[in-house]
Parts: sequence; C-alpha cells; structure tokens
Amino acid sequence: MNPEKDFAPLTPNIVRALNDKLYEKRKVAALEIEKLVREFVAQNNTVQIKHVIQTLSQEFALSQHPHSRKGGLIGLAACSIALGKDSGLYLKELIEPVLTCFNDADSRLRYYACEALYNIVKVARGAVLPHFNVLFDGLSKLAADPDPNVKSGSELLDRLLKDIVTESNKFDLVSFIPLLRERIYSNNQYARQFIISWILVLESVPDINLLDYLPEILDGLFQILGDNGKEIRKMCEVVLGEFLKEIKKNPSSVKFAEMANILVIHCQTTDDLIQLTAMCWMREFIQLAGRVMLPYSSGILTAVLPCLAYDDRKKSIKEVANVCNQSLMKLVTPEDDELDELRPGQRQAEPTPDDALPKQEGTASGGPDGSCDSSFSSGISVFTAASTERAPVTLHLDGIVQVLNCHLSDTAIGMMTRIAVLKWLYHLYIKTPRKMFRHTDSLFPILLQTLSDESDEVILKDLEVLAEIASSPAGQTDDPGPLDGPDLQASHSELQVPTPGRAGLLNTSGTKGLECSPSTPTMNSYFYKFMINLLKRFSSERKLLEVRGPFIIRQLCLLLNAENIFHSMADILLREEDLKFASTMVHALNTILLTSTELFQLRNQLKDLKTLSQNLFCCLYRSWCHNPVTTVSLCFLTQNYRHAYDLIQKFGDLEVTVDFLAEVDKLVQLIECPIFTYLRLQLLDVKNNPYLIKALYGLLMLLPQSSAFQLLSHRLQCVPNPELLQTEDSLKAAPKSQKADSPSIDYAELLQHFEKVQNKHLEVRHQRSGRGDHLDRRVVL
Repeated sequence: MNPEKDFAPLTPNIVRALNDKLYEKRKVAALEIEKLVREFVAQNNTVQIKHVIQTLSQEFALSQHPHSRKGGLIGLAACSIALGKDSGLYLKELIEPVLTCFNDADSRLRYYACEALYNIVKVARGAVLPHFNVLFDGLSKLAADPDPNVKSGSELLDRLLKDIVTESNKFDLVSFIPLLRERIYSNNQYARQFIISWILVLESVPDINLLDYLPEILDGLFQILGDNGKEIRKMCEVVLGEFLKEIKKNPSSVKFAEMANILVIHCQTTDDLIQLTAMCWMREFIQLAGRVMLPYSSGILTAVLPCLAYDDRKKSIKEVANVCNQSLMKLVTPEDDELDELRPGQRQAEPTPDDALPKQEGTASGGPDGSCDSSFSSGISVFTAASTERAPVTLHLDGIVQVLNCHLSDTAIGMMTRIAVLKWLYHLYIKTPRKMFRHTDSLFPILLQTLSDESDEVILKDLEVLAEIASSPAGQTDDPGPLDGPDLQASHSELQVPTPGRAGLLNTSGTKGLECSPSTPTMNSYFYKFMINLLKRFSSERKLLEVRGPFIIRQLCLLLNAENIFHSMADILLREEDLKFASTMVHALNTILLTSTELFQLRNQLKDLKTLSQNLFCCLYRSWCHNPVTTVSLCFLTQNYRHAYDLIQKFGDLEVTVDFLAEVDKLVQLIECPIFTYLRLQLLDVKNNPYLIKALYGLLMLLPQSSAFQLLSHRLQCVPNPELLQTEDSLKAAPKSQKADSPSIDYAELLQHFEKVQNKHLEVRHQRSGRGDHLDRRVVL
C-alpha cells in the first residue's frame, strides 16, 4: 500500500494500525474509526460516511495485502456499529466487500469476514432482509468450509440471521425460492444440512407459506434424503414429514399435479428410505387429490407395479405400493368410458412435456431395472399435466395400456406384479370396455402368451381377462381385426374360421358373433377367434396342452359358457389339418368332458338328447371322430348304445396300435367311475339295453388278456339273466321296446363320417411310416 496516498478522513495513525499484522492494533484502529463515524453521524455528514466506507472497502478490504484486508473488515464492522439504525442506508456498501472475503484462500481472513458480517447484521437486524439472498449464498458456501473456526463463525451468523427472519414479516420468499432451488442440489453434506435447517425455519414461520413453493424444492429434498449422513437423513425426514402433515391439513391449496412426477421418479429409486417415503407421499396424493392424479396413472403404475413383487425385506414398501395401486384403481369409473370429445368449455387434462423439473445438480434415476420404456428414465416431464385446474379429468388409456402390456411382457417381473397387471386389465375392461377394446389387438397376443406362466394364480387372472374380452358386449364389432401376433405365426397349419352357416353352427344376425346353439347365449366377435388362437397355441406348445391344457379349459368353462367352448373347439378341430394334434386335442377335451366337475351340467345335457342338445352332439361327434375310442365314449355318455356298437364293429378294420389299446383300457377304467354309474345300472335292464351289453362285449373282445380285460369281464359276469328277472306282472305286460337312439339324428351319415376321418388318419400314418402296401386295410366306404 502506498504510504503517501491520502486516506482522509482516516488519519495516518488509523491507516498504519489497520495495516498492522497484530490484531490488537487493528482493533484500536477500529475503535478510532467508530468514534470518527459517530461524529459524522451527529453532523449528518453522509458524504464523509460514504467516503470512509468506500476507502475501507476499496483500499483495505479488497486490497492484495492480507493484513490490509483484515484491517478493512474490522473497520467496516466498526462503521456499522457507529451507524446503528442508520446502517441500513449503507448496507450494500458494507456487505459486498465482506462477502467477497468469504472466498479468500486464507482461513483466518474468512473467519474475520464472518465476524465482521455478524456485527454488521447484528446492528442492522431486519434491514438486512433485502440483501438476504446474497447473505444466504455466502453462508451456504461457508457451511461447507473445511476450517472448523470458519464453520463455527458461520453457524453463529446463521443463527442470528434465522432469528431475524423468524421475527420479521417482510421476508421476500418469492425472490428467495430460485436460490434455494439451486442450492438444494449441493452434494456437500454440510451445505445440505445448512439448507435443511433453513427450510425447517421457514416452515415454522406462520407468515411464510412454503407449501406453495414445495414443487420447486421437493425433488432436491428427496435427493438429500439419500445422503450418507444419518443426521442429515433424519433432518430431511422431519422436514418431509412436516410438509406431509401440512398437505393433509390443507389439501385444497396443494399443487398435487406439479409434484406427481417427482414422486414417480423417486418411487423407482434403489434407496429404500427414499422409495418408502416417496411411496407414502404417493399414497396420500392419490387419496387426497383423487381423480387429479389420473393423468399420471401410467407413471404411477410404472413406479408402483414392480414394488408389488418385493419380498419381506422390503415389506413396508410393498404394503404401501399395494395401497397406492388399489386406490388408483378405484379412481377409474364407468364414466371414464365416455367418448373423448371435449364438452364445451372443458379443458383437456392430458400430460404434456411442457413442464419439467427444476435444474438440478444430480437427479434420481428415472426407471427401475428392466423398465418398460426409456421415456420413464429420461425425465419426469413425460407425465406432467398441462393444467392443474379442477376440471373434469379425461382418462387416457394409451399410456396405461402400454405400461401394463410392457410389464406383462417382461418375463423377469415377479408373480404378484403380473397378477396386479392382469387385475388392472380386467378392471379396465369392466369399467371402460369401449375404450379398452381399441387396445385388444395389441394385448391379445401377450395375454395368450401368459397362459404359459408358471403360476396357476397368474393363469387364472389371465383367463378372467380373456373371458371378459370374449364375452363383453363391447366386443361386438363387424371386424375385430387380426388377433394373431408375430409370436403366434407357428409352423403348423393355420386354423381357419369356419364359413358362416356351415353345419348350422354359425348364424349371421346383426353381429358376427358365434352362436353355438339356440340354448346358449351369443358370444361376441372375439370369442371364436379366442378359441382359434387358444387351439393354435396348444398346437405349437404341446407341453402347455399336456401340463396346463385341462386346467385352462376347465376354468374357461366356469368363466364362459361350457357348451359354447366345446361347440366352437369341436367345430375348429373339424377343419384342423394336423390330424395328430386333432386326435390329441379331442382326447384331452373328451377326458375333461367326462371327468371334470365343472362340466357336470353339460354332461347331464348330453345324456338326454333333446332338440337343443342334438346340434351339440353332432358337432362334437364329427370332431371326436379323430379319435375312435373317444367317439365311443361320447356315444356311451349320450346313451347312443346302438351306434356305439356299430362303431366298435368298425374297429376291426382299423389299425390297432399300442396307443389304441391303451385308450380302450382307459375307457374301461372310466366305465367303472362314478361318471358312468347310470350306464352300469342300465345293465340290469338287459331286455331294453341289448346294444349296451353288445358294445361292452365288443370292447372286451378288443382287449388282450390284461387287468382291464379282467375288470370288464367281471363286470359283464354280473349282468343278470333276463329270464330270472321276469315277474308275473312283467310277463303279462306288453313287451317294451328297447331303448332306441334319437330318431332325428342321421346315424348312418355320422358313421360314414367316422369312416372317412379314420381313413385320413390311416393314410397319414402310412405316409409317415412309408408302409404304402398296407393301404388295403382302409375301411371301405
């Protein structure tokens, strides 16, 4: 510093003392400056006061010499003390050079700067509030200072400033929020602690409504919640807890829509505390805001659904996620199935990418592992609503269906999540069928694929959805469109939809739905295509048919009309080109028909071939012809004993294989089951059931000497002698005619059809084995 330079009104002694390296001498100089400034105040000499402050600032506080800077700082503090209440007039000039010294490399100088500012603020009190932002910015930097003395000094200044803010009602929150939003993304734990402490203070001030600005800082709070320091995490938990209490008290003033996407992002984080807290907030938002949250449903489901598959290690998160899922589902009502056209004066609350998160230094990861769509992790503005007005909310299913489809397609997703997805689909088909049927073509392939799931519970829910699609009145369309996805293009022959009107199975009325028979309700346009694709899947995945086929068909018979299912499958199999599959499928259907409790009513219907069930019998019979033994069992079930006997007579012309004999063996076992109790009792009436006995003897003659042979032989030995059963009354009575097959059925034509089908099977077997010389064993038509 130039000693000859004029620093008036500062005396040379004051200047020399301010530049001294000893603190005591600088303190003496500060006392002289204080006395000098008091005189100027008494004289109301503002020009000299400004000159003193400017000199101390420019020539000392901002000097290159460290001791001069220290002298300048203590001199500025002395000026503030001397000014007293009038210091507010010079605060900008007093504060700025001190704040500049906060960035000094010398820790001692930073400490003196902190001490000087403390004295300035202490004197000015509420007058410093217009300069609060610069003070806060400087303090936030000192909070992370590595020097403990500096940090201690900054804490004293911080407490003083908090007291002033708490006492005042003139705090400018609007101008402060941008700075708070910027600083809240600091990664330094001390800076984070400083930020949290200030939010707690501002939240406690009655005149300050920080809740209005919560969307600006909520994301940063959740990031601080993931800090490694337990104390900081605990402080952040307290802050978030206080905010949530306030939200519950004043839900009408909360900007739910602006914070929905922030919660969506943090509900997907890997940090358990953040995820649980965000999920709890989401639960409260859905319950408090109601339908306001519907436009964000796709994002919420993206976050919530994976949590439903968590194990007991994350039980708390799973339970809260389940409540969120259930609450969100309840928001969808039948009114959401109305047309999308907007009513006059209604604004469409559809998510748009206009609003985004505040700028941040570090953001939480957007999507979970294996997330459905990269848009879920690229930013949270994907689901931001265009308007938060409490206008009628329109439910847009595109995003929801996309998320559900994606989660159902992901094989890594847990069982409970898959069940939840299927429950959502079922719920949407029930509440909003017209809108959902627009998405059926895209959903149908994955729903069929889900039938191969390992979980029975998943398959049950999947079948419920498929059954609703197949039976909903909303599915009555002129052309439901192709239901075959790429995964359904199997190498086997395509199953074709039969021509309407053929065999009287399909009737065309106002719609093109399948009408199986006059006794059953009409299914919608998707029912028949569902049956086609189900059989196609069984054909391409024989293991699925073997392991889950009976279970799937039995459940469908409970969910839909059993007669419709068997009628349509039989009609489709009649045109199946893969004869081996047709035979296998017919055998599976026949076993289900004969043994399942779910088919009790259908069995009773077939036992009495009245007009309404004759059409069903003829349809089943034509397909059952793919398997000779099942055809006979169908005749036994329907009490067509004479025709059964005629069929067995034809067995001598067929190629008898081990598989064929095994099926005869199973049929004998079935005859001994409760299903055929009525048949065994009819053996007592020998006179009226001769063809039943002949048919059973025919089966006996087909069997080799085996356990089945012995079983049937013992049964037939129990058949009584008709002469021993005659009584005096029966002899006098007119002779009864034996039980005849239904006269309205053309049994000769059915028998001819049986022979034709068996000839096809025989030709195929010989073509495969290359034994063309045995073709003379075909049945001659």
